[in-house]
Order: sequence, then C-alpha cells, then structure tokens
Amino acid sequence: MTAPLSQPFSMPGMMPDADAESAWIEVIRKMDETYANLVTQQVELERKNAELEEAQAFIASVLGSMTDVLIACDRDGRIEQTNPAAERALGCAGRELTGQPLRDFLEPSFHPAFARLCSAALQREEVSDVELSLRGPAGPFPIAVNSTVRYDQRGHAIGLVLVGRPVGELRRAYRDLAAAHEGLKQTQQQLVHSEKMASLGRLVAGVAHELNNPISFVYGNAHAMRRYVDRMTAYLDRVHEGAAPAELACLRKELRIDRARADAAATLDGMLEGTERVRDIVAELRRFSSEQKHASERFDLTALLRSAVTWVAKAQMPDLTVVFDLPDTLDIAGHPGHLHQVAMNLVQNAIDAMAGAPVKRLELHGREEEGTVVVTIRDTGHGIPDAIVGRVFDPFFTTKPVGKGTGLGLSISYQLVRDHGGELAAANHPDGGALFTLTLPAAGGRAKGRAKDPAKDPEGAAR
Repeated sequence: MTAPLSQPFSMPGMMPDADAESAWIEVIRKMDETYANLVTQQVELERKNAELEEAQAFIASVLGSMTDVLIACDRDGRIEQTNPAAERALGCAGRELTGQPLRDFLEPSFHPAFARLCSAALQREEVSDVELSLRGPAGPFPIAVNSTVRYDQRGHAIGLVLVGRPVGELRRAYRDLAAAHEGLKQTQQQLVHSEKMASLGRLVAGVAHELNNPISFVYGNAHAMRRYVDRMTAYLDRVHEGAAPAELACLRKELRIDRARADAAATLDGMLEGTERVRDIVAELRRFSSEQKHASERFDLTALLRSAVTWVAKAQMPDLTVVFDLPDTLDIAGHPGHLHQVAMNLVQNAIDAMAGAPVKRLELHGREEEGTVVVTIRDTGHGIPDAIVGRVFDPFFTTKPVGKGTGLGLSISYQLVRDHGGELAAANHPDGGALFTLTLPAAGGRAKGRAKDPAKDPEGAAR
C-alpha cells in the first residue's frame, strides 16, 4: 500500500516532502490555538460559575433573611419557589412544596381570594393588601399579601409572586403608630392648652386693668359715704337726745352735715356707675369666654375690637397710641368669643413686634363693602422678614425666643377665621411694620361710618 498524501514522511530512499511538513506544522499550530481557546473559555466559565454561585448565595441569603413570606407560583397557582420564611410558615421543606397547588395550603375560606389573585395575574394586574391564611403546623397563619406578575424573557406573564407580611406584625406596627399618633395629639393638646393659658393670662391682665378703675372709684366713694354716714349718725343721735338748738347748730357746722347731704347723691351715683361698669365688663367677659362651639349670634365687630385693644394694650403698653378708623358698627354673625380671641392674638402680636420701637402706634381700619367686612391691623414694629411671611400661620412656627411663644397664636387665629368663612392674611406695610387683614362675611346691611365723639372714643385719641 502507498502512504496517504498527507503522511509527513516519505518512502525509504526518497527525500521528505516540503509541502507535507508545512501542512503538519500548520495542524500543530491550530491545535495549540484550539487548546489555548479551550483553556481561556474554561477560565471564563469557571469565573462565571463563581459569579453565579456568589449571586445564588447572595439571593439565598436575602431570601433567608426576609421575615416576609415569599412564594412564587406559576399561572395555575402551583408553587415554584419559596423562601425559608414561607417554609417555616407552612411547616414543609422547599423541595416538598415545589409543584404543589398553593390553594392546598390555604384555609378553605380564603380560596376565593387566592383565585382572584391568580385571575389578576393572568390579566397582568398587581394586587395589594389581600389577606390570606396559611395552614401552618401551629394552626392558621394569617398574612397580608401583595401580588405582582412574573414575566419571562420575552415579556410573557408566566406566574405571580406573593409577598406576605404576618398580620400580627402589621397589627403591632399599627398599634405602635396609633400610640405615636396619640402621643402627638396629647403633645399638641398640651401646646394648645399652653397657648390658651397664655391668652388667658393676657386677658386676665387686661380685665384686671379695666376693672381697677371702676373698683377703685367705688372703693373711694364707699369710704366717703362711710364718713358721711358716721357724721350724720352722730348728729342724729344728738338730735334724738334732745340737744339744744344752739348745740345742734354748732355740731352741724362742725360735722359738715350740709356738705355731706349735698355730696351723698353724687357719691351714690358714682358708686352705681362704677358697679355698672364692673357689671358690663363681667358680662362682656362671660360673653367672649363662652365655650358653646356651635353658638352663633349677631354682634358688633367694632365693639369687640375696641374691647380687645383695651384689654390687651392698656395693661402692657401704656404709651401706645391707638387709632381707630372704624364705623360705629360692623355687624357680623358668628362666635364672638372665638373672634375676640383672634383680635386679642393679633393685638398681642402687634405689641410684641413694637417692643423697643421708637414709635408705638397701632392702627385699626375697617369697612364694609359688598357684604364683606374688612379690618386691617397695622403696627409700627420691625415688620415680617420676606423669607417667612408665608409661614407665619404655620402651626408651631415662631420667631420669638424659647419660652416667649408656642407658635400657635396666629395658627389658631387663622383656623378660627376660616371656620367663620373668612380669611386672614399677613403682609408688610409700605411705610413699615406688619399689616394683618381680616376679612369676614357681613351679617347685615352696609355699615354707616359716622363721626366719632372723642368723649366716647378715648382710645382713638393720641396718648
């Protein structure tokens, strides 16, 4: 037989074939290249295998650390994958669960809910907060389930993934949230109570200042009347004892009986006027402090504003100049006590802003137009910084030092005005100082501004 042409050697006695030797060298080179590629691919395969094992270990650790139950099912509701939390809840290993219908591990009463989850998955819909109850080794195991659709690489829906949190944990979370909310409400109530007490302190100081004048007047007149009574009693005793006319005439002059008689009526009138003033202040205080939440009545806003300024301003800033540019009456309907609190808060805010100001002037302007009452309150303080002018009505926001304010006065005032169907706005006056605008629905016809009698408007005069 003759050797193949590719044989790298020749018959004895013949010279080697150069082409055959070259072909053999090329084959060896190709084999080396193939082997090198196989080694490279093996290294790359081992690297990817290590990455895959690392990824699988990471996923397994994540699934193992989850406290929520995770169950992956196919389109028919058969279990394909579970995490350790689900296996503990069901009391079975993962290999025993694979391929089993999940409905077999549910309480019968929850089969319809699970059927709706599967139907939603077929329609590519996600479902939240569906309660299911697993049949665990220790009895029913209720969970709140969120369901998402699982897709393959081509985007086809191939099943659903259920993530369920034990209802007991949710209930604990809800209880903790409710406790935190209750604590927040109590704190808020305490702060509101603190603001009310601060308002009450200002009110008491103003009322005490207002009551001081008539009470002092009554007190002084009562002492004068007591002296008159003592002198008249002494004179009448001598008359009843039968004293001589000359002695009575001398005694009458000595005791100034005629002057006592002349002053008695005026003294009693003064006492009566003082007690009536006290009565009016107390009646006004009771009216403004009414706690009837739904009590709505028609009242005069002008008188209410004057009262608020008098009770707050006089006691705290005696050198304050107050200008009232208000109609004689501004009739509105609502709760006078609540709007009196609003007025007192606005006046108090203005007084605080003018502390240390060279000019202390409070201006109140009011008018009624087109069924609306508009009142502006302007002070000559430092004004409101532009950066916070939009936040002055936010709850708990205050620029005052700690201990000087809770940040609730303007917030409460804003809400009270809104409850009356009105608006309260804050801005800066072009000539300086803060300007608050109070807008409320009018109760009746247009207010008629009349000239003010200075005797009836002592607060309006410059002091």
